[in-house]
Amino acid sequence: MTAVVETEGLTKFYGGRRGLEDLDLEIRPGEVFGYLGPNGAGKTTTIRLLLDVIRPTRGRMTVLGQDPRQAGVRSRIGYLPGELALEGREKAREFLAFLGAVRDGVPKGRIEALAERLEADLSVPMGKLSKGNRQKVGLIQAFMHEPEFLILDEPTSGLDPLVQQEFLAMVREVRASGRTVLMSSHVLAEVEDVSDRVGIVRGGRLVAVEDISALREKAVRQVEFHFDAPVPREAFENLPGVRELRVEGAGLRCTIDGRPDALIKAAARFTVVHMVSAEPDLEEIFLTYYSQSEEGEARDAHAGVEEPA
Repeated sequence: MTAVVETEGLTKFYGGRRGLEDLDLEIRPGEVFGYLGPNGAGKTTTIRLLLDVIRPTRGRMTVLGQDPRQAGVRSRIGYLPGELALEGREKAREFLAFLGAVRDGVPKGRIEALAERLEADLSVPMGKLSKGNRQKVGLIQAFMHEPEFLILDEPTSGLDPLVQQEFLAMVREVRASGRTVLMSSHVLAEVEDVSDRVGIVRGGRLVAVEDISALREKAVRQVEFHFDAPVPREAFENLPGVRELRVEGAGLRCTIDGRPDALIKAAARFTVVHMVSAEPDLEEIFLTYYSQSEEGEARDAHAGVEEPA
């Protein structure tokens, strides 16, 4: 199947400043792709390039199998910008109805249904919308025409927790229908909750692309066992991935990197009364990738390799 997004060597410089460099990325049909990175990492630059809002310095890209400059591509995309500017005296309901008409017609009932799900008040004039209500209106306009491809930049900014959960349910429904979502965020928990794969970007460069399941396997876990009798420390020493091992009588604590299979098998030789395992934290993995990237850049600099500013 044709990739929804495909880029090769995609690069954007703003004068001498790097916004994005050598991005090779593929987003598959029917997946939710999380795009992670702090502010300034290159997430919004990527999105603006895909939408043909800005033009690349070099490299190539296709969106929905076409050059994003081609007519008709934009109408197949739903987009929520990271900073949504809504102004004027026009009520939100009238604004959304106008957008629906521009997009060849969106049933009024769909706009109202989305507003109800997101608890959006559409009777408020655009210029008087609160940050949260403005974000809800932005989500409605992105979802309401049921686009093939949704691009959402920091979509939960300003939303309360209950509305965030409803939004995530909407994203799952889009995926279930076979459509595709690119969700840019620095909120790791929401990305972990709905994404199939994630890309991690730092300083304008793509650090990694991973399946969520693969990321979890790489996670660091804190594990604690309680046995019915004291156990020998040597039974758990030198196991793959096990470190910071502490054995005190019938209790064992350790940190494990990756799969816990060897540790579980060693523990099964004794009678386990209780076990506690902290779930892997995507944030820790995220920070690990960043620290690895920083170390790599430091080695390059030491070797006399300099990156463009």
